[in-house]
Amino acid sequence: MKRVENIELKALFEVSRVLTSSFNLEKNLYAVLEILSKELDMRRGSVFIYDRKAEEISIVTAYGLTEEEMSRGKYRIGEGIVGKVIETGLSMFIPDIEKEPQFLNKTGSRPDKKGISFLCVPIKIEEEILGVLSADRIYSEEKGNLDDDLRVLSVVASLIGQFIKLWESYKSIEDENLILRAQLKERYNFPNLVGQSPSFQAVLKTVMKVAATDATVLLFGESGTGKELIAKTIHFQSKRAKSPFVAINCAAIPEALLEAELFGSEKGAFTGAVKRVGKFEQANGGTIFLDEVGELPLSLQPKLLRVLQERTVEPLGSSKTVRVDVRIISATNKDLAEEIRKGSFREDLFWRLNVIPIYIPPLRERKEDIPLLVEYYLKSFANIYKKNVSIDNEALKILINYEWPGNVRELANTIERLVVMTDNNKIRVYDLPDTVRGVYKFKSSMSGELKLPTEVEELERIRIMDTLPKFKYNIRKTARALGLTERQLNYRIKKYGIVIKKGVNLYDSDN
Repeated sequence: MKRVENIELKALFEVSRVLTSSFNLEKNLYAVLEILSKELDMRRGSVFIYDRKAEEISIVTAYGLTEEEMSRGKYRIGEGIVGKVIETGLSMFIPDIEKEPQFLNKTGSRPDKKGISFLCVPIKIEEEILGVLSADRIYSEEKGNLDDDLRVLSVVASLIGQFIKLWESYKSIEDENLILRAQLKERYNFPNLVGQSPSFQAVLKTVMKVAATDATVLLFGESGTGKELIAKTIHFQSKRAKSPFVAINCAAIPEALLEAELFGSEKGAFTGAVKRVGKFEQANGGTIFLDEVGELPLSLQPKLLRVLQERTVEPLGSSKTVRVDVRIISATNKDLAEEIRKGSFREDLFWRLNVIPIYIPPLRERKEDIPLLVEYYLKSFANIYKKNVSIDNEALKILINYEWPGNVRELANTIERLVVMTDNNKIRVYDLPDTVRGVYKFKSSMSGELKLPTEVEELERIRIMDTLPKFKYNIRKTARALGLTERQLNYRIKKYGIVIKKGVNLYDSDN
């Protein structure tokens, strides 16, 4: 008796070990059935999964059956022994399948049914039935005990039930990750890098070339030019796309903490230190993006240089090195050659980072791209905010002439604000932010490109268009604010073709 118990405990231990080894459903369940066969002499084991949508029970894996036999093992609720177990949620034992009419032998795996017993137990978590575990058994006086077998199978079925639940959660997350990765790959694709100017097309050509390699890339450009977008596009169009993309802004983290953030730390490495996995380890197999690398403290530059040379990191407080497989993309808005001359950036580190330099031009150097970008962001934000919005040519001209010190980021933010705030389907001059219009008006008045009378009329027209919305298109209040009579204002509105919003009361009272 003691020996039998030991065998059962050993079998249960092995089953538990196998089910916690991975999330490979079929491989793990097959290994469980193999243990039951070899350790407890249970033959032709099968695991059935209940598909609630199809209302069908089918074999997911089996031991001692061929692929063809497994494909035939499908049951409806209440059909055969397997269907009865699903229907009742109770275990069933058939002493001799040859004498049991409910035993359907759909798989055809038992041509000689004489003397074979059949055990079938539900796989369930609390009251939810997930499937069925079954096994054949040939009993003799020396071998086997029904109660023991049912008890062991019930424990195994319970372990399988927990594993299936965990596997379902894992599969759901894995499927979601695949969808998200596909969306990221689509989002950070070459068509989403908008621009037709020669300077931006040169950037795009370089990005397409380097994406297929593991070369280290250094992105130059002013703030807001889209350096992180370029970095993400390189990553998600590379062979590393399924691995992490980890970004860190070297200027945003205090120097005292930056080393631990980048390279990790052991508990007690400094006051309050906990065990931390650094960004390089987090990015293992993928890409790390070092934004504002020109702000990296001089004291940390040798450690970064070592990572680039040796592909190893040494966490703070540890004497062990950790090997990492990462692609490094860095970015800066500083002139690193000037920083080297000042002694604030190491020349050897610069040459390690500068394998493939990519200069991203500011928006003022590629004004022909502004109409494309405006159209792109209008469509994007109109879709997000469920609006149908376009822009008139006059407003677009002002956007093209604006210098955009914040580059593409400023343009995107401006278009989003316009889409959110506009009450019309068309963005006009008076909808634009004061900063954009102010610069335009100043440039127009100082340019000398227009004759003085024409320039005065242009300024007058813009001033009227600016003031009307502030007073909700009320003629009386607008005229008073501009120092005009109502008649004079009406004349100028007609002269300049200024459109008044429909449905407003042009002459309501001052109250």
